[in-house]
Amino acid sequence: MRAWRTLGVLAGAAVLLLVPLALEQYKLYLASLTLVYLIMAIGLNLTLGYAGQISLAHAAFMSFGAYAVAILGPLGVPFEAGLLAGALIAFFWGCLLGFPALKVKHHYLAMVTLGFNIIVFLVLRNWESLSSGSFGISGIARPRWGPVGFQSDRAYYYYILGWTLLVVASAHWILHSRWGRAFRAIRENEMRAQVVGVSLRNYKVMAFAIGSAYAGVGGALFAPLLGYIDPGAFSLDRSIQFLMMVVMGGLGRFEGPFIGAAVVTLLPEALRASEGLYLIIFSLSVILMMLFMPRGLVGVWDWLIARVTRRGLGPAHPPAPPEPATIVEPK
Repeated sequence: MRAWRTLGVLAGAAVLLLVPLALEQYKLYLASLTLVYLIMAIGLNLTLGYAGQISLAHAAFMSFGAYAVAILGPLGVPFEAGLLAGALIAFFWGCLLGFPALKVKHHYLAMVTLGFNIIVFLVLRNWESLSSGSFGISGIARPRWGPVGFQSDRAYYYYILGWTLLVVASAHWILHSRWGRAFRAIRENEMRAQVVGVSLRNYKVMAFAIGSAYAGVGGALFAPLLGYIDPGAFSLDRSIQFLMMVVMGGLGRFEGPFIGAAVVTLLPEALRASEGLYLIIFSLSVILMMLFMPRGLVGVWDWLIARVTRRGLGPAHPPAPPEPATIVEPK
């Protein structure tokens, strides 16, 4: 299985590096958008898939990064500083929104985050002196490193790819650290996690905050990709879209966001040839996937590998109980 995984990683890296060289402008835009959405889905998978906390506010956290670079850029602030500011703002609000997660669960928590997304949307639409309201902000500049600019679509694709790799590496490190084991322990059984020494307050808040910070990074990269943002880009529909990516890809699986982000972004484009029927076909496809693939599309990949290697399938979520002796409270 490890050999297959290594082969998949190498093939994916080759596709990400070489295929964009042959893509036309619109397809290159879709490839860049898929990477941005991948960052969003990785953050939501950390919050929902690993820590088990439902969030419908991911688009709101995304808006913090997008508006940070759009507002600070014209003031002469470097793009990376604006991106960091957006991620920190999202992290801060993620901490605040993480505290209700200590009191409410499941659909009640979903309602809390839904309300937060609506509040942020209304603030962006009505605070015109800051966000230009419904008119939006246009002419958002792409980053530049001295004489080296990322103004072309292909150059900006590779810039986004660099940030995506950083996010993937950091998420991999978190999920294989004591933090990741604690998140999984909370998802499986909160009471048992407390018994072995996991602090629900600290880890639940941090799961929300880290996932939110990833959304801030994705939003900062999203704004220059379009060159224009308005509050409509960060409505509840967008949050549901990110939720769909995580669920369809495979909740609590590291590979899930990669597949989910690609399918939810590219499948509607592939179905546009059917003209007015593409939304119906896409919706039916989503319903059938949810009905017959409860483990997400990652489950299909597992099935294919098992067929090829003639080995039995493992469980959807390999048990990863917390290790009482190794979990240490963060200082």
